[in-house]
Parts: sequence; structure tokens; C-alpha cells
Amino acid sequence: MRLDQPLLQSLPKVLLHEHLDGVLRPQTIIELARDAGYKALPEADSNQLAKWFHEGANQGSLGKYLEGFKHTIAVMQTEEALERVAYEQAADLSDDGVVYYETRFAPVFHTNKGLSHQQVVAAVLKGMARGRHDFGIESGLIICAMRNMNVSLEMAELAVDFRARGVVGFDLAGEEGGFPPKKHVDAFHYIQRENFNITIHAGEGFGKESIWQAIQYCGAHRIGHGTRLVDDIAISDGRAVKLGDLAQYVLDKRIPLEICLISNVHTGAAPSLEQHPFKILYQQKFRVTLNTDNRLMSDTSMSKEFAAAATTFGLTIGDFEKITINAMKSAFLPYGQRCDLIYNVIKPGYARVRQE
Repeated sequence: MRLDQPLLQSLPKVLLHEHLDGVLRPQTIIELARDAGYKALPEADSNQLAKWFHEGANQGSLGKYLEGFKHTIAVMQTEEALERVAYEQAADLSDDGVVYYETRFAPVFHTNKGLSHQQVVAAVLKGMARGRHDFGIESGLIICAMRNMNVSLEMAELAVDFRARGVVGFDLAGEEGGFPPKKHVDAFHYIQRENFNITIHAGEGFGKESIWQAIQYCGAHRIGHGTRLVDDIAISDGRAVKLGDLAQYVLDKRIPLEICLISNVHTGAAPSLEQHPFKILYQQKFRVTLNTDNRLMSDTSMSKEFAAAATTFGLTIGDFEKITINAMKSAFLPYGQRCDLIYNVIKPGYARVRQE
């Protein structure tokens, strides 16, 4: 079966790692900037603006990759803007065959014009709820604390406060070097005591120690990126020959890895798609999932991530079905809802594609 773009787009997909402030439509940025009186956009044409974001991100540096966010965050400072971006995210993902997604963001960045953290979160949830109603796409919101800020406990409490309204988990994001996860251990202990869900960015810009701390100090249920886990795997002739204790633990405990292939190349977390550790991790049966990270910055989509995996690693429809089911198993949704999506949406969707 030929895995062309229309076929890949038709496959049911589950997305666990995408940043709300990294998915704006270029035209939306221009319109929101006009409404907000924001005059610092580098381009006034939507095509040129899209190109500017992509070229800025694609330099092999996480620092460079993050520079574009000052513009997207600048235009996401009102309840209307936040709701619109969240709604359009649902629309765009639905068009790409996504049946369930989790989006994440840091409320602390969206209070420059006087909104409270509660107003910020409520506005995003409102946009997601409209998307659920209009497109039938299921979703959950993850609240991010920032490694370099001392507000992680407040963000953890905010996440728990909104769990009944659509927040499904808590994350730690931002520059890894010099800001280890264990500095935020109080926030994670609070989340654990509340029986809530934890994912942590780790092993993207820093080594396997970051992953170890995220799991063993902070109780991470999933790892965002996790590319540097390969540092704990002995490889010979392109195959794993021995797993270190950390890698073995992640494998044995089925801790999901939120892999973002194209973004990882853009930030320098992987030197190229061909050299991305996904191949080793998938061969060894780690629970890997495929994700977009930031569709605007990386000029990507779930279909493009699937295409990259098919072309680079020879993945088949069977592989994508397995990865999608693993992603759904790993979602921060109640067990019954996960099962419902697997057996009533994902499996029938793949069966339908095979029959066509």
C-alpha cells in the first residue's frame, strides 16, 4: 500500500505533545497583531511570515528555535485571542485526521495585559470545547510550568483546580541546561498527592540525567522528547546491544516517549532524521509516540511526521496503527475513554483504510 499524503492524512492519529503558542496560523497572527496594535512582526504577508518562522526555527539550536515565540505570545494576551487560537488548533488537527490531542502552554506568559491565570486557562478551554463540539475531536489541556521561573507550585495548583473542566496534566518546559527538574520537586509532589498526571520535557537539550531526574525525582508518567535516552544504550552497527539501567527501566515500565522527529532536527536534539534515535527506540519496543511539537515553527503536521517516519525508517500502516494505539494508551484520559477511542475510532479507522 502506497503511503502517499492523502492516505497518511486519512489515518486516525493521536497527538500528545503540541504547544498552543507554536501552532498559530500565520494569517491569524497578522490579524491578532493588528487588533492588539502589535507592530513588531517581521513580515506583513502570511506566506512570508510562515517562511520567517520556519527559517528561524530550522537552525539546529533550541535557543534560536524559541525566538519566534515572542511574537506568537505577544498576540495571545486577550481571552478572545486565546480562544480563537485554541479553536483553530482543533480545526486544523481535525482536518489532518487527528482524533485526540493534548495541547500544552504556560499561562504565565499570557498575563501581560492584565488577565489572571484563571482567565487565561478558561479562555483556552472554551476554544477547545467549541472545537470538540464543531469537529468532534477529543482533547485535553496540559499546564506548563517553566524551569527558569519560581511559579511551578502555583501552576501545579492551577492545573488541579481546572481538572474537572478539561485540564488533564502538568508539564515542566523551557531551557534544560542549568534548570534541573528536581528544583521543582515540590510542585510534582503536590501533583502526585492529588493523583494527577505528569509529563516533563527531558532529554531534549540535556542528557540522560535530565530524564532520570524527571522520572525518579518528579514522578513523570511520560517524557517529552527523551531523545537523549539513547545515551544509555550501547549501539553497534545501528542496533542496540545493551541497555543501561535507566533505559531498561523506561522500557520495562512502559514510560511513553513523546517523540517529535522534525522539531528534534530543527533544535539540534538530533543531527538528522536518519540519525534520530527513534529507529533504535522503536526496534527495542520502547513506547514511542509521534508528535508535532510546534507546527508553525517546524512547518509540520501529524501527516508530515508520519511521512517522515515512513520514508526514513520504513514504517508501514501496521506500525502507525501500533504507534497510534500506544499514544492513546498513554493519553491523560480516563481508562474508559481511552478504550472507547481505541476500539470504536482508531481500530475501525485503520481497518477501513486497509479495505479501501
